[in-house]
Amino acid sequence: MGRSAGPNDDSGSYVTARPAGASDPWTAQGDRAAQRLVDAGEVDAPTDVAEALDGQDRVVTRRRVMLFDDVPVELTDSYYPLSVASGTPLEEKRKVRGGAPTLLAELGYAAHEVVEDVCARPATDDEATALGLPVGSPVLVLLRTTHAADGSPFEVSRMVMRPEGRHLRYRLVVD
Repeated sequence: MGRSAGPNDDSGSYVTARPAGASDPWTAQGDRAAQRLVDAGEVDAPTDVAEALDGQDRVVTRRRVMLFDDVPVELTDSYYPLSVASGTPLEEKRKVRGGAPTLLAELGYAAHEVVEDVCARPATDDEATALGLPVGSPVLVLLRTTHAADGSPFEVSRMVMRPEGRHLRYRLVVD
């Protein structure tokens, strides 16, 4: 997925492990891209997340604000089953070296299949405030579910994005 309102990237870079010593894919784009960790820890799963994680009602979450040129462009909340993330750095309010996919791969959870669902809707009051938008402004919402080779989901990320300048591109490879 290319994002013209921020660094040019694709979804694959956000779900695969990084080389040793590499930073996460967002901040690796250079000085113009940054992220701020807002919260991390165990929470009740939102309904859509619980459904995507096969009924998990308690999860570990990491909530981040993605910035480009110091402007908030995306709110990203990632959710993990307790069986995957409990007792790991994912539930700590600190940066994870190389990003979550690198740690997940070290824990034995590598992305095999990724399902993304995209919609547009009005921003909530909190989202509008965090993104610096007028209340009720449209936002794009991408819900990404990452599955292991056995089909089990191990990460769900919800990205709420400013719509201007966004370009979503998908490529399907069919065997």
